[in-house]
Amino acid sequence: MKTSVVASSSPQASERSVVAAAFVAIALFVASWTLLHLGFYKHKQLIDTPVYQRYGNAIAAGKVPYRDFELEYPPGALPVFALPGLAKPGHDQQVSRSFRRAFETLMWLCGAAALTSMAVVLRKLRRSSAGVWAPLCFAAVAPLLLGSVILSRFDLWPAALVAGALAALVSGRLRVGHGLLGLGITAKLYPAVLLPLGVAYVWKREGRREALACLALALGVVAAIFAPFVIVSPSGVWHSLSVQLSRPLQVESLGSALLLAGHHLFGLGVTAETSHGSQNVAGTAADWLAVASTVLQAGVLIWIWSAFVRGRSDAEALVRSTAATLCAFVAFGKVLSPQFPIWLIPIVPLVRGRRGLVASALLGLALVLTQFWFPFRYFRLALNFETDLSWVLLARDLTFVALVGVLVVTLRHTGATRPESP
Repeated sequence: MKTSVVASSSPQASERSVVAAAFVAIALFVASWTLLHLGFYKHKQLIDTPVYQRYGNAIAAGKVPYRDFELEYPPGALPVFALPGLAKPGHDQQVSRSFRRAFETLMWLCGAAALTSMAVVLRKLRRSSAGVWAPLCFAAVAPLLLGSVILSRFDLWPAALVAGALAALVSGRLRVGHGLLGLGITAKLYPAVLLPLGVAYVWKREGRREALACLALALGVVAAIFAPFVIVSPSGVWHSLSVQLSRPLQVESLGSALLLAGHHLFGLGVTAETSHGSQNVAGTAADWLAVASTVLQAGVLIWIWSAFVRGRSDAEALVRSTAATLCAFVAFGKVLSPQFPIWLIPIVPLVRGRRGLVASALLGLALVLTQFWFPFRYFRLALNFETDLSWVLLARDLTFVALVGVLVVTLRHTGATRPESP
């Protein structure tokens, strides 16, 4: 069953306007990327590129991932480690700078690709000129709001794949979209939460047979990329997955923020521990909150998926549900690393109308609040639980909760409502 999209009351942006907006957005993104290397942005950086370089150097030396060395990421992430490593392998400081430049170039290209995919989505959704320029420009300058973390994490790679998958789906290239979604799952697992939406979108528009074909394609891509490494080292692959799935309550998560609030208000005992490559909160209360967070996260995700299944099947509903799903996954998870908001930057601004403006404003606020402690004061929060930073953390995490609320309210009844103004 196909559902037509309600036309906007504002004039649709021309193709030339969309192309111009995309070029301007990419130029702004270049400027933002450049500014992140200047002034206070370059101070006290906490970077992951040395870890990525070790992976890249090992691959360049002929070692097989998972079998010959451990890594915590799925195999779809290997290209962004291997390509800079192949360019100039080694370990001295000069080569580290070379690796970082090569890595940042790859991430810059991923960011530009994500902006291009956003432009495709906005064009297919027939947005007005303002509805095209505002989301693209916001996403282009968002790195300045979040800070230098975006330079040294590979999250722009899966984020670009998700944006590309969404662009393919709204363009009617359903199998391409699911292929990209499968590739995204192999890069950083989290795009798996979007697979139910993609399959439901195809099922409602093209029927069960095509939906199952798209699902098989996505799973086939995942299997094809994982299979060689599972054959060579099943224990190594399982270790990389179990490390992620068994992580404790990370210090920047909503559950941790609530514990820290109880610590400062009521003297609740809180203990810091470092494990799984992050700073976490230990203790019985933290363990219970980790479980509760996971249950709440799963519950909200299932509600969003079911609301989409019962609601509209048009591209606008898919975009909004995609944004809501990603935001819920970030907001209610037991881990909320500072790079996770990168996943939201190419998706949340695509939401239509006043709701989209409010959602983008909340996302921008959350990005700025994150930069209050990361990277400049991170260990003062993570190890010392500094009071002022703890309250900023709670404000940031509640901002993400509010963002979820904005996106999910009336989600199941959007088919009966009047269209929002662009």
